[in-house]
Amino acid sequence: MPYFSFHHSEPTRKKTTQAVFYTTLVKKMKVLVATEKPFAKVAVDGIREVVEGAGYELALLEKYTEKQQLLEAVADADALIIRSDKVDAEVLDAAKQLKIVVRAGAGYDNIDLAAATAHKVVAMNTPGQNSNAVAELALGLMVYAVRNFYNGTSGTELLGKKLGIHAFGNVGRNVARIAKGFGMEVYAYDAYCPDEAMTAAGVTPVHSAEELYSTCNIVSLHIPATAETKESINHDLVGRMPKGGILVNTARKEVINEEELIALMQERTDLKYITDIMPVADAKFRTLFENRYFATPKKMGAQTAEANINAGIAAAKQIVDFIENGNTRFQVNK
Repeated sequence: MPYFSFHHSEPTRKKTTQAVFYTTLVKKMKVLVATEKPFAKVAVDGIREVVEGAGYELALLEKYTEKQQLLEAVADADALIIRSDKVDAEVLDAAKQLKIVVRAGAGYDNIDLAAATAHKVVAMNTPGQNSNAVAELALGLMVYAVRNFYNGTSGTELLGKKLGIHAFGNVGRNVARIAKGFGMEVYAYDAYCPDEAMTAAGVTPVHSAEELYSTCNIVSLHIPATAETKESINHDLVGRMPKGGILVNTARKEVINEEELIALMQERTDLKYITDIMPVADAKFRTLFENRYFATPKKMGAQTAEANINAGIAAAKQIVDFIENGNTRFQVNK
């Protein structure tokens, strides 16, 4: 019988807490940090302070080059912290003692959620910890785009431009905050966010993606990659943007219908696409749309020292809180 449940009722939570506490008495919990792309040393030091301060063992698997190394390392781990590392059914099969995996960051599509649930492993993310970093990058990309990639020609300014934020979560709210400092008019669409939350942030709510794209000079994407959103940013939607429109993607490459966007940009030579997630068709974009397309070599949104530290330490704290108190607030699987 598993010693915890996914049900969130108070009696179950008490049982969870008691059972986990009992487990910690008979065995020191082991937390594995498995990062092909390692945390900064200061982040690891912070994680260690949290984990060892709770009386647990910390193990590190950094810069590993083979999946087998991960499979061996998770064999006796009770908890796992990852970054962009993939946790699939094979990893979960190997992790016989695993109770929780935390993705240090907002996105969690590198975790097989169905497999985690089947293995009775709680999967979490750390929402909000890298939001400012991603938001600052999004605004930096906008400046880069309106100034024609700094190619020496005359560009335009963000002041007075209409910015559309597609999804008003943690990152979207930070984008709005920074954009208002540039003097932009900020609009947002999010089917799951009440109008009151947007207006309280000084943002004008719109009530469909079509309205957002039709209204705004620049659209910044912050939607997750789900069955509903994959390839939803397509010819019809982006084609509604006013002349000189700029699409900024610091979300996920899967939300873009690449072939339809390529076809649209061939039809409309006024549009620009700028992203920190290199598309599958990057070579085609670069060949066809010089001075209208830019992608960073790798995903850059959370690549700041501050975000690196914040997300790693938050992951460690969530693990301790789960083990000690049964707290599943940031659970992303069912």
